[in-house]
Amino acid sequence: MATDEMKQIWKIPEPALRRLPWYLAFLKLMKEKGEVFVSSTQIAKEINVDPSQVAKDLSFVNISGKTRVGYEIETLINVLEDFLGFTVQHKAFLFGVGSLGAALLQDSGLKQYGLEIVAGFDVKKSLVGKQINGIPVFHMNDFPTKQKEQDVTIGVITVPIDKAQEVTEHIIAGGIKALWNFTPFRIRVPENIVVQNTSMYAHLAVMFNRLNSINH
Repeated sequence: MATDEMKQIWKIPEPALRRLPWYLAFLKLMKEKGEVFVSSTQIAKEINVDPSQVAKDLSFVNISGKTRVGYEIETLINVLEDFLGFTVQHKAFLFGVGSLGAALLQDSGLKQYGLEIVAGFDVKKSLVGKQINGIPVFHMNDFPTKQKEQDVTIGVITVPIDKAQEVTEHIIAGGIKALWNFTPFRIRVPENIVVQNTSMYAHLAVMFNRLNSINH
């Protein structure tokens, strides 16, 4: 991705950045149905946001719609995929091949969005040496060697909570620059390391709380 595009992504507010993949998914469905153009009103109705919000979000992306017809779907898909970094394959290592980690290794769909997990790491002897979905699993001690061989920039963390910080420090020391953290532990990292926390448990808590408020 070009430097100017990277700067543009950093400028976009995070809520808008989170909405863009929703737009992209809807656009792909429309393309499959044979549609050629889409309006911000159509996108807004499907995603359940205000049309002005859609127009504002898309203003961060270098594309403009045509009067009365809207956006050309195929062009908008290509622009969004490029803007979001989905067109470039980013190699990742996964740390912690438990049930969640193994499920992520099985998820071939991640490649469609630019993330290619090339190896898993664990300390269990029963897992080391195996392959899951064609992806090899190595012992954690092999990480420095494998990192030198492949120069991976992204680490996916699915280790037990009590090992999260320790593993984080270990893989950052090995050269990992961005972390996708699936543990409920808020890992501490230097300022130059990118972290995306994806805690299913936190989302569960929000859902349960909202469900409880509806029932009462």
